[in-house]
Amino acid sequence: MTAPTDPNVHITVRDLTMAYGSFVLMRDLNFTIKRGEVFIIMGGSGCGKSTLLRHLIGLNEPAKGEIWYGTENFTAAEPARRQQMLQRFGVLYQSGALWSSMTLAENVGLPLGEYTDLGPAEIREVASLKLALVGLKGFEDFYPSQISGGMQKRAGLARAMAMDPEVLFFDEPSAGLDPISSKLLDDLIMELRESLGATIVVVTHELASIFAIATSSVFLDVETRTMTALGPPKELLHAGNEAVRRFLTRGEEDGNSGRIHG
Repeated sequence: MTAPTDPNVHITVRDLTMAYGSFVLMRDLNFTIKRGEVFIIMGGSGCGKSTLLRHLIGLNEPAKGEIWYGTENFTAAEPARRQQMLQRFGVLYQSGALWSSMTLAENVGLPLGEYTDLGPAEIREVASLKLALVGLKGFEDFYPSQISGGMQKRAGLARAMAMDPEVLFFDEPSAGLDPISSKLLDDLIMELRESLGATIVVVTHELASIFAIATSSVFLDVETRTMTALGPPKELLHAGNEAVRRFLTRGEEDGNSGRIHG
């Protein structure tokens, strides 16, 4: 398959089928993500949102199809080359995934110690800078158990940014947060996009976040087992796809102020 040619396209998903054995979760996924976009993967519970993210970062292998980063075929890359590509990604997992026995600075410095030649003092300096970027200056020596859930998410984000990634992936970043903390995290994501110029891919079912931060999105339809809409959520809301409209208005209809139950 020929390489993508548009320099503005950062990620290309072609003919992707996701399956567990003979069970097909999603098929025929075709979309692109432009450089610097905040791209939302959305859909109802069980549609494969997090599974798609796992395919994008190489934790799951496609049953069919390819994923490209720029002009490079990530799916077909040799293991050593894929590992090099992975170092350009930053991932914030749903739980924050911080090591409880390590301080925040040690957590953030972990990938730097693993993949760079920086010494301990330099790693500490970079970790302090990243924590300051997410509003955690002065919390370097705190342990995850000593800070709130929202602060843990921000610390996880600082670690995801440790290697100055080209692409940031977020898996349900607002999960478990109150509306105020969730809004602050959305604001932080947008600030980082402006300052870092990174491409950001977010798995979420939170309406408030979807409308606040997305520049584009893909909708995974659990009933048809394929994508049924692609584009900015505010446009998709009025595009005539009934399943998408139901999804994007469900918060209003069940009276929970824009927070959807998944």
